[in-house]
Amino acid sequence: MNTGDTHQGAPGTVPEPGDGAVKTASEHADKPAKVEHPHHRKGLRRLVIGLVVLFALVGAGAYAAPWIKRALNTASTDDAYVNSHVTLVAPRVSGQVARVFVDDNMRVSLGDLLVQLDSEPYRVQVAIKKAAVDNAEADFKAAEAQVRATLGKARSMRWGLISAMEDVDNRVALLRARVATMHSKEATLQRARADRNRGEALMGRNAISREDLDQRREAERVAEALVTESLEEVFETRVSLGLPPRPEKGELTDVPADLKENYSGVRQALAQLVQNLAEVGLPLVSSTQTPTKAIEEFMSRDKEGNIDRILERIVPESPAVRQANARREQAQRDLAKAELDLRYCDVRAEIDGVVTRRNVNPGNNVSAGQSVMAIRSLNEIWIDANFKETQLADIRIGHRAEIDVDMYGDRKRFRGRVSGLTMGTGQTLALLPPQNATGNFVKIVQRLPVRIELEDYDPEQETLFAGLSVTPFIFVNEAPSGPGAGKRLQEIRRPNPPTSK
Repeated sequence: MNTGDTHQGAPGTVPEPGDGAVKTASEHADKPAKVEHPHHRKGLRRLVIGLVVLFALVGAGAYAAPWIKRALNTASTDDAYVNSHVTLVAPRVSGQVARVFVDDNMRVSLGDLLVQLDSEPYRVQVAIKKAAVDNAEADFKAAEAQVRATLGKARSMRWGLISAMEDVDNRVALLRARVATMHSKEATLQRARADRNRGEALMGRNAISREDLDQRREAERVAEALVTESLEEVFETRVSLGLPPRPEKGELTDVPADLKENYSGVRQALAQLVQNLAEVGLPLVSSTQTPTKAIEEFMSRDKEGNIDRILERIVPESPAVRQANARREQAQRDLAKAELDLRYCDVRAEIDGVVTRRNVNPGNNVSAGQSVMAIRSLNEIWIDANFKETQLADIRIGHRAEIDVDMYGDRKRFRGRVSGLTMGTGQTLALLPPQNATGNFVKIVQRLPVRIELEDYDPEQETLFAGLSVTPFIFVNEAPSGPGAGKRLQEIRRPNPPTSK
């Protein structure tokens, strides 16, 4: 039995050349074995780690680049919050609360009814004031009627003045007529005297009878009586004109040129007219003014001299009518105030917003001006950012701003614009500002409130609540824009004057 043939792989056995297994073993024995070096494995690991770190750094740089860019180009602060206007709701009249229609956190619109006061006392006042207006209206009409009656009497007195002036002309004409009659009778007297003289001469020669002579003497005496009568009538006419019976110089027919202006009857008629017109507010006529001038001045009140228009204009200007009209207007204003107080029983919202701090209930008695609730505006929202004084050098009105709100985090970033800087730091606006003149002054960095107006803010989408903490970023390296851009103070705005209704 050949043991070596059976165990081909035994030690010391030499395979024959024809054997495949032995040949392969011999080939592997001829080549050196490949062994992985430890240094190669460590270098590969370092390469992988380096690539990972590189990619991480690139990713971190790409992620942090906007933050770094914003930090280099903006000024920011975490001492900032949302602010809004607050309207305190207060009734304008006193009374007892009848109904309250809203509660805290309810949203209201301009004009919505919030609180209703008991209106019955004010309705009574309205009725009283209406009665006072009716009474004042009746007094006004009575005053107008009285003035019109006075003016009607003045119209009559005006014609009386004109009649008095015409009467002077008539008396002067009568004087001249009587003087002429007297001259006629004097001529008759002269003829009768001449007839008597001739009769006496003829009687001496017995040329006429005694009867004829007596008739001529009687005719002379009658003529003398008629002349005396006519002279007395002339004297009477002159005295009635306010003249002496016989003038010192001149003829009996001579009268002053201004007799018609100074005649006592004319002056009396003028005085009565002036007194009557004074009752309706016209000024008194000067004592030196003539009636003609007074009438001309009165007629000059109308360019056409229309007496009816003149008297009609006097009516509303008379003291009695003006006084009655003032009382009527006062009564109307009292009524308007009573009606206004009645409307004020309905307390309505003055702005759009949300109700807060309600402290009124039905049955409460409230006074005018007492705050019963507040309304926070939804649309008039802004940011008050308290920047350090060392950050204010480059901040100007009009700079663009981005605002991060803690409530929304990274989900929403708001946009805004710097609209103004407060004229004083926080400590100067405090109730008790610090006194730094006592020698114990410690300098600290002050903060100045900067106001940022929101742009494209929609409270329906992302609502901001007053007091929320925010972080604003103001792009101080960008050019400001908008009204007042580049300035620290806003432009002067003068309000438009109210238009009269």
